[in-house]
Amino acid sequence: MKKSCFMILLVVAFGCQKTTNKAPKYIEDSHSFAKPTKAVATHLDLAIAVDFDTKTLSGKAIWTIKNTAKGNEIIFDENTLAITKVTLGEDEKKTKFTLGKEVEFHGRALSIAIEPNTTKVNIYYKTTKKAIALQWLGPEQTTDKKQPFLFTQGESIWTRTWIPCQDSPGIRFTYNAKVTVPHELMAVMSATNSQQKNTNGIYQFKQDQPIPSYLMALAVGDLQFQAIDHRTGVYAEPTVVAKAKWEFSELGKMVDAAEKLFGPYRWGRYDVLVLPPSFPYGGMENPNLTFLTPGVIAGDRSLTSLLAHELGHSWSGNLVTNATWDDIWLNEGFTTYVEHRIGEAVFGKKEAKMQDVLSRKVLYDNINELGAKSPDTRLKVSTSGRNPDDGLSDIPYEKGYAFLQTIEAAVGREKFDAFITAYFKSHSFQSITTEDFVTYYKENLIKGNTTLADKIKMNDWIYKPGIPNNIITPVSEDFNTIDNIQKTWRKIGVKGLSQKIKSTNERQHFIDYLPNDITTKEMEAIDQEFNFTKGGNFVIKRQWFLIAIAHEYQPAQASVHEFMMNTSRTGSLIPLYKAMVKTNSGKKRAQELFAIAKKGYHLTTVEALSHIISQ
Repeated sequence: MKKSCFMILLVVAFGCQKTTNKAPKYIEDSHSFAKPTKAVATHLDLAIAVDFDTKTLSGKAIWTIKNTAKGNEIIFDENTLAITKVTLGEDEKKTKFTLGKEVEFHGRALSIAIEPNTTKVNIYYKTTKKAIALQWLGPEQTTDKKQPFLFTQGESIWTRTWIPCQDSPGIRFTYNAKVTVPHELMAVMSATNSQQKNTNGIYQFKQDQPIPSYLMALAVGDLQFQAIDHRTGVYAEPTVVAKAKWEFSELGKMVDAAEKLFGPYRWGRYDVLVLPPSFPYGGMENPNLTFLTPGVIAGDRSLTSLLAHELGHSWSGNLVTNATWDDIWLNEGFTTYVEHRIGEAVFGKKEAKMQDVLSRKVLYDNINELGAKSPDTRLKVSTSGRNPDDGLSDIPYEKGYAFLQTIEAAVGREKFDAFITAYFKSHSFQSITTEDFVTYYKENLIKGNTTLADKIKMNDWIYKPGIPNNIITPVSEDFNTIDNIQKTWRKIGVKGLSQKIKSTNERQHFIDYLPNDITTKEMEAIDQEFNFTKGGNFVIKRQWFLIAIAHEYQPAQASVHEFMMNTSRTGSLIPLYKAMVKTNSGKKRAQELFAIAKKGYHLTTVEALSHIISQ
């Protein structure tokens, strides 16, 4: 890794670049009450206090607005907030506000009376215990079990439960924040952050790049920071931070690799925050500070590819954002592509090939579950009238990645890299639709070449369900070796296989293709050889436990329950609960487990799992 003064100055220069002057293009978002073409919020000054006793945030949101229509109203989104007062301007002139009819998932429209020349709206408010975005943890729910913890999760439409805002990914704003917390705790946000705890409990933040509301993020806890290199580092609880620093030691190398591939990192620092187990995702790409599940700390750096995905969002998602949740593949498909390219650059081609095969299996499994004709298997989906989270599956990630691989194969990697790099640069700090991408793709890549367009079949990939017939089938020689082992181990036994099947990828592939008619005796032999039940990392345990649940493998049941009690990672819990409820006895166990475990799950996780166990 290059650490010269020149490189540092170059990074700082890029991090301080001014954003594009191109005027935002606002469109109708069915998941927001805001009317940004009439009046839009452009900057937030947030001042809040965090109260762990009442589990509330209170203070005010000062919004700088642009009253384009010179009208007498601006509309914000709010959900379960207690709005106490609204004023206008520096002189805090009191004004009227009304709350609209409540809409499921979406909350209510907050309509505020303004004047044609109004530039500031001051909203005084308090959160309530119904705020889905806020996860309040008691000391016993943290790793160190000494201090309480709070973190937010705003994606998709939950930021409005802790800040009154125009809660659409198509509306971007800069922000400053002042957050007051108990003096023994530390606050961090998706912005510039302090690296040390102070004595007065007051923390100041600045995000000078325009972001959408779902990327507003706050965490408060007993945190420490350790630097990895000149622009990367890790925040975590005291007993975790050193382990996390070691686990993520290649983070700086990943940022360097991403820059070489797709252009400069535009956010200044890139740090990560390791959260307690109730965090509902593997990671959340909050600008400057990725939030991570503790499950990624395997002790052997075997799961750090997750970091490549969250880092990739610094280009795809944070820099160029989907304008609506119907366009989510623009975030996740591109990011999955970037993730794989970073992984190849840092970990090598053999690793990349294995990841490709695993990725493709996830896609086909998802298609089989949803049905090849399901409209939710399109890249451009329709989530109108639904909770946008319900429309999110592995499709935008894996089908989006497969589509971009198809383009790369058709035009060549060098040309495609130049196209993506230019795409990120030309749309920097903008929110765009699928149709915006299609126009850019046609004008800058296809350029009227009908033979190339027919070879790629863009329309089939984006607007049709299922998988087009020009999908690339990846091959891994390492996995081919394991496939051959699958054909023989029943005859010769499994003794010694753990020395041949070593990596997380290899072991996951081995587990994924164990025979459907595997016996308890065979599972016992495999478990004795590999110690999957007790010794596997997070991914290995999850995959093994799916087999254990399906075959009612009793030696693993206690570990299955412990695993499901101690994680709130929604994407991992859903398949486990789904496997459980396939039998009457399993459904009963699932319901009993859920009743106990849900107090430690994130509210979005509880909502998702409630549908499964009630069916």
